Amino acid sequence: MTGWVLSIDQGTTSTRAIVFNDSFESVGVGQREFPQHFPHEGWVEHDPEDLWNTTVETCREALSEAGLAAEKIIGVGITNQRETTLIWDRKTGEPVYNAIVWQDRRTSAFCSTLKAAGHEEMFTRKTGLLLDPYFSGTKVAWILDNVEGVRERAEAGELAFGTVDTWLIWRLTGGKSHVTDATNASRTLLYNIGENRWDEELLALLNIPMSLLPDVKDCADEFGTITADLLGAELPIYGVAGDQQAATVGQACFKQGMVKSTYGTGCFALLNTGEELVYSKNRLLSTIAYRLNGKTTYALEGSIFIAGAAVQWLRDGLKIIDNAAQTQLMAENADPESHVYLVPAFVGLGAPYWDPEARAAIFGMTRSTGQDEIARAALESVGYQTVDLINSKSSDMGSPLNGDTVLRVDGGMVASDWTMQFLADILGRPVDRPVVQETTALGVAWLAGMKAGVWPTMEEFSERWNLDRRFEPNMEAAEREKRLSGWHDAVSRTRSQAS
Repeated sequence: MTGWVLSIDQGTTSTRAIVFNDSFESVGVGQREFPQHFPHEGWVEHDPEDLWNTTVETCREALSEAGLAAEKIIGVGITNQRETTLIWDRKTGEPVYNAIVWQDRRTSAFCSTLKAAGHEEMFTRKTGLLLDPYFSGTKVAWILDNVEGVRERAEAGELAFGTVDTWLIWRLTGGKSHVTDATNASRTLLYNIGENRWDEELLALLNIPMSLLPDVKDCADEFGTITADLLGAELPIYGVAGDQQAATVGQACFKQGMVKSTYGTGCFALLNTGEELVYSKNRLLSTIAYRLNGKTTYALEGSIFIAGAAVQWLRDGLKIIDNAAQTQLMAENADPESHVYLVPAFVGLGAPYWDPEARAAIFGMTRSTGQDEIARAALESVGYQTVDLINSKSSDMGSPLNGDTVLRVDGGMVASDWTMQFLADILGRPVDRPVVQETTALGVAWLAGMKAGVWPTMEEFSERWNLDRRFEPNMEAAEREKRLSGWHDAVSRTRSQAS
């Protein structure tokens, strides 16, 4: 039996659908961008219908490009932007408010109030997370408390909450499945990751009714069936994982100590900690990497809010580029003696700083600074932030990441050889770019294909991971330390300005 799998990758700025064959090759792709909405400073929203419509459109495109009828698909996998929050009517499917995006900072004051009351330690112990607007829980509370009539309807059991995976599954199954997977649940501030259950104490503290919440399944499980009217045949949904966990799976980081970093809108580095739930001393996140056959594998995660989004800012904000590919030539042409630092805290700083009030700034400019230097600083900021994450992980794990440990990378930014070479240089360790760079989509494709009984086991999948290129570090240690010192000085100035 030939094992074609349809993978839905619903991201922050676009939706993609990819058909993979059983050699893990992409044979059909559909992609649609959709608008972002910024109703107030620090607020970021999506129209839920944009998420839904682009999903259906891209699935049809991918099947058409692959030349396949829907009945040839053995299973569907869904991966999604995490933490983005939706609430909708159980009967009509109508959202009560726009989707509040993971980047949104509107609940900063609420998080500060919870911290001041001494609640963060309990949240961290139970969920592995910090009290930050990034996560879903305070977004849910905001909708309940700020959209007229919603709390009453929620308490009456009329409404449903979900992250984007749950919203799409609900719509794809005609409202029959209100489910999520353990990885997405672990990002809500509501899920006890040690006990694998929704936590009544946390729900009570945020005043969120249990009736809002979806059922939680393994990452490879039966999530429901897509109705035939959408794609031409009924299709089983067999794999679900949040985007960063899906990339961890797609990179075959199945062994304890393996680490991957994904460079999309943000940057997210995950270190597999195995069956051990490790709590960070450096304000990293403890999270579920994946759950298969009821067995949970954990990870330490560092989350950078702005990576590729800094390049989008060069295009849409400063208007100094037309497309991301131009930044590589600009970086190559920049003055090598220039030391310009961009701290991309457009929506605050993520790990390991977790400073929601920090704001972006550029340091080190002179009269000779131009577009090339600013573009290079945007690319370099990704490397500097990654160093902060890797150093924190090494500390938390008792320094298991020596200079020979390889970082597996994926996401849109890894297509830039210049950026990946700088990343290897500033990390002082090798960086591996895989042949299949759509590792997020591949991860849930493997989950679905494996659940369908057609794709290979975890061990076989790991053996078939293929390297495209390894970037070896060639920067002198003294130069690396000088550059990192300048970066940390720039970050400290940004934070002091915010305060």
